[in-house]
Amino acid sequence: MISATLAGSLFAFALNAIFGEQATRIPMVGALPSQLPPLSVPPLSMDTLVKIAPTALANTILCLTLAIGVARSLALKTGQRIDSNQEFIGQGASNLVGSFFSSYPSTGSFNRSAANLEAGAQTPLASVFASIFLALIVLVVAPWAAFLPYAVMAGLLFLIAYGLIDVSRIRSILRTDRAESTVMLVTLLAALFLGLATSIYAGVILSLLLFLNKAAHPGIRDVKPKLIGDATNFDADTGLPDCPQLKMLRVNGSIFFGAVEHVEEAFHQVEPKHLLIVASGINVIDVSGAELLVREAKRRRALGGGLYFYFMKDAVYQFLERGNYLAVIGKENLFTPGDDVIGTLYRRLDAEICRGSNARIFPLCNVALPSGELRADTDRKAAVHWMRTQ
Repeated sequence: MISATLAGSLFAFALNAIFGEQATRIPMVGALPSQLPPLSVPPLSMDTLVKIAPTALANTILCLTLAIGVARSLALKTGQRIDSNQEFIGQGASNLVGSFFSSYPSTGSFNRSAANLEAGAQTPLASVFASIFLALIVLVVAPWAAFLPYAVMAGLLFLIAYGLIDVSRIRSILRTDRAESTVMLVTLLAALFLGLATSIYAGVILSLLLFLNKAAHPGIRDVKPKLIGDATNFDADTGLPDCPQLKMLRVNGSIFFGAVEHVEEAFHQVEPKHLLIVASGINVIDVSGAELLVREAKRRRALGGGLYFYFMKDAVYQFLERGNYLAVIGKENLFTPGDDVIGTLYRRLDAEICRGSNARIFPLCNVALPSGELRADTDRKAAVHWMRTQ
């Protein structure tokens, strides 16, 4: 790249010498100031802080987003692991120190980082030496920038930027996820027509909106029991019919205030009086979510049924216990792996409804009614085994 810079500068010099600057009109970078920025003390008055706070916040979001974007883009090429927290700390310290040297807000640069990568840089010392050499260039070589054409700089930047375009990953995103494809295309179009800063804001805001929309609609799937050895699992692809008295749903997602309406609507569409929630996919719950579960437990008890949970995570259990919500839901309605959840709930069903139903999805359905009465068409060996295990 240094050779290309010298070659381009010499070529522009030759064109100007042959045809004259008035004819070529090649724009040059021009001479740079050959001095370092002066030391300064940033004003920390309350009026100043209040005045610059909105701009500072916008710059912070822009700089951190840009830096993480650069890091992740290059990490895909190098296979390195990115520590976002460490990057945030480093940028904060850098900008705090820089404020005493008349610096403007700094962040990671696509072009500078890619140039380091192409040059074979392996450690952060590359940036340290780059800063030292930059200071020397500013003091010694700055006047020679007068002979550096903008076209040469543009060509180098285009070359570096072209190397950052990951065509295979773009195709993968377009094939895989419609939401991420939308974010990518919106960010690209905003960068082309509205500028880099606007494109980053547009991409971040759209990503947050799509994430919140997804979080507000946790997956709720109809599941059925599936015996694997002596353990009972719940699967959505068993092909079994619905039980007329006990509905089983798996909730995959957090139950927070933004998702309450969606989850409550799904619960109200369940016709059976008894509802079992496979809660292994519920990672987080807040007060609004806990109040929803309490309301649903009360509603189902009033209908003569109940609300039950299987495999509730410790964090969710502790939250419900601290808020005294479990006192209403009932700890006896919570089951853990290893518990005979199907056998326990089967005895709470209405025997008369089971008598006239052909939807025998539980093993006990083929042996006895919930009241304990053996079915007339049951297998004798199965009945004997069932009676011995009671």
